[in-house]
Amino acid sequence: MNDVSGLVEQFEAHRKHLHTVAYRMLGSSSDADDAVQESWIRLSRTDTSVVENMGGWLTTIVSRVCLDMLRSRKARHEELAPVTVPEPVAARQDGSDPEHEALLADSVGLAMLMVLGHLSPAERIAFVLHDIFALSFAEIAPIIGRSEVAARQLASRGRHRVQGAKANAESEAFKRKRELVEAFLAASRSGDFEKLLAVLDPDVVLRQDPAFPPVKAWPLVRGAEAVARGFAGRAQGARPVLVNGAVGVVVAPRGQLLFVLELQMMDGKITEIDMVADPARVRQLDLAELTD
Repeated sequence: MNDVSGLVEQFEAHRKHLHTVAYRMLGSSSDADDAVQESWIRLSRTDTSVVENMGGWLTTIVSRVCLDMLRSRKARHEELAPVTVPEPVAARQDGSDPEHEALLADSVGLAMLMVLGHLSPAERIAFVLHDIFALSFAEIAPIIGRSEVAARQLASRGRHRVQGAKANAESEAFKRKRELVEAFLAASRSGDFEKLLAVLDPDVVLRQDPAFPPVKAWPLVRGAEAVARGFAGRAQGARPVLVNGAVGVVVAPRGQLLFVLELQMMDGKITEIDMVADPARVRQLDLAELTD
């Protein structure tokens, strides 16, 4: 029988690490808390006398819990609500190369969040465990139920997509689009009509979602002046985010998500704005916070 007090002490010694692992995989602090709690439940029901490496065993368990959660999320066609970018991974205590750790930390954040929602659960687990936490493919394979060769291939696919997204996030075109969206929101918050006109294409089209009752009567708005009048002084709860890997806007005053704006831009102007307010459609979007 397990010594409950001793088990609690061992679990708490690993809690921070387990939460970091879960957060990297799930992208949500609350989901990570749930995964850690489920790991404790499984630990409490296990005969730990046969567990030789508690840290490794718990990492395996929380990874399997996260895999189940990701598969469930995919089955429901859900992805992340707006989330914060995870903090850099704490340096490992096993003598790993500090420069290697810095490179790993730099490989995540914005780039990771741009693509994680598009990876399969197995790809996500393999990539995070290997590239972020340096687990071997021999350790990863049984967690995801694949061979070592398959686990290596899954991690490689995830890595290539993250590297491509990172390059996109650092491109000058991406930065210019972000600056344009931030200028649009700043002008909207302040009610500066002229600055709003300056960032909108003269023929801009705004498609409003009838699922948001205040705009139900005006599903389509055309022209810079009409669109500017609609946004002037009304962006207090808005902030730029990644929407399916592109710069967009989420409107969530006091944390209550109202709608998402998908933006099309050309030649330094906003040409199209699509509002998504229906909860089912919002859940199908891949949303992630932007970093500085």
